[in-house]
Amino acid sequence: MTDTDTGVDIDGDIDVLVVGGGNAGFSAAHSAREHGARVLLLERAPRDEAGGNSFYTAGAFRLAHEGLADVTPMLAPDERLERTVLPPYTAAEFTADMERVTDGRNDAVLTRLLVSRSGDTVRWLADKGIGWRLMYERQAYESGGIWKFFGGLALGTVGGGKGLIAQHTAAAVASGVEIRYGANVTALHRGHAGAVTAVTYADASGEHTVRAHAVVLGAGGFEASSRLRARHLGLEWARAIVRGTPTNDGAILELALALGAAPYGDYGTCHSVAWDAGAPPGGGDRRLTNQYTRQSYPLGIVVDRDGRRFVDEGADYRNYTYAKYGREILRRPGGVAWQLFDATTRPMLRTEEYDSQPITWAGADTVEELASRLGISPEGLRRTVDEFNASIVDEPFDPSIKDRRRARTEPPKSNWALALETPPFYGYAVSCGITFTFGGLHVDTSARVLDEESRPIEGLYAAGELVGGLFSGNYPGGSGLTSGAVFGRIAGAAAAARASSSVDTAGVAGSHTDGGVR
Repeated sequence: MTDTDTGVDIDGDIDVLVVGGGNAGFSAAHSAREHGARVLLLERAPRDEAGGNSFYTAGAFRLAHEGLADVTPMLAPDERLERTVLPPYTAAEFTADMERVTDGRNDAVLTRLLVSRSGDTVRWLADKGIGWRLMYERQAYESGGIWKFFGGLALGTVGGGKGLIAQHTAAAVASGVEIRYGANVTALHRGHAGAVTAVTYADASGEHTVRAHAVVLGAGGFEASSRLRARHLGLEWARAIVRGTPTNDGAILELALALGAAPYGDYGTCHSVAWDAGAPPGGGDRRLTNQYTRQSYPLGIVVDRDGRRFVDEGADYRNYTYAKYGREILRRPGGVAWQLFDATTRPMLRTEEYDSQPITWAGADTVEELASRLGISPEGLRRTVDEFNASIVDEPFDPSIKDRRRARTEPPKSNWALALETPPFYGYAVSCGITFTFGGLHVDTSARVLDEESRPIEGLYAAGELVGGLFSGNYPGGSGLTSGAVFGRIAGAAAAARASSSVDTAGVAGSHTDGGVR
């Protein structure tokens, strides 16, 4: 059948069509479905490779809350709860963190929406069947039998990113959402009035076009495209390691821009972390996922191949520095650096990261021997370690607070400075792992995609990494998944409302789907 409005052959129709099967896409699908819409979700990857970048995460969500008692009703049972200190994290603190880490380059309106809806959205996901836990192994330190959380981030999904996607999928199927895997979207169609009214995708059986009353884009950024990384981030980003899905190559972003959507946000920066230098370069490992990250650097020192330190490892809690330090590693000779620890600090490292296999590391009984084994200048490293150790201000060490135990070197280490002096010594090779890009599309508070004149493109919505303007240069840990869920929920509800209005106006509904996967 040929659609007279778009002039393309139509294989079927739906109320709300969602592009992308990660956290943002599923959140949009849940929301649209609970508002009565018939929902079709198209996921580009095959079923056994699906889940977008969300699958590769630790499942951390940042939200405003009033402390432990406020979040406990959502949590899985854990005997440690009775020995846990979780300070409140207010909306004002969340907002201030967003402004601080982006140097004020965040969109104030979108930030206000993200923060104000964060707690309610996490509880909504709990009602959908997403399980929650406190991330003791990542976001807390134990002292005297008491677990102390720090840095405004504590809550994560049961099973991490893998569990998040599994639970999202089960909830979507149970509610009647239809999921089609291996569906590569190749075109967005606008009708005569300018609204987006259809989507074309290709799968193993051929090419198909589906008419939709509303389309939600939740298909990620362009971090997996070396071409777009070089264009927007710089030529050196060709050697960055892709942490997550290889399908986030910017194809959907480019389709939306070609349609007239306005680019928005910081295209020149991204979320990038210290990542095992020996990790697969072109896409994440679905078994280890986030275990390739190396995030205990605030307890040690980080050096380049000349043995020089180049970042303040203790500038802030890890949650506020890790997403920008990947690019600093990329700028070093060879795009590689080493995190160094000794016998005192090694037991404090994150077990899931530093005891995982495979891992790129070496150990030795002397600093010079360690340098030789790692390919670092022995003379340069000896000089750096001696200067660092001699410059430490003898304040009490406490990893759960900013303890002001400083090293007065250049660059300084502002907190948690411990001398590297007790053998054996350990070194972990890290490169730049790119997580997601910050530039995206301009959306309004209903998650409608805007054009260059800030007018809504009717029928088109966006969520997740495709939402530009929230982050620039850096981001507060855990706010990416929260953003995907918040704007996915908003987009799904708005898309369902549009679909309902369109159906009412037309006076007839389209074909029915009972949900399921294929």
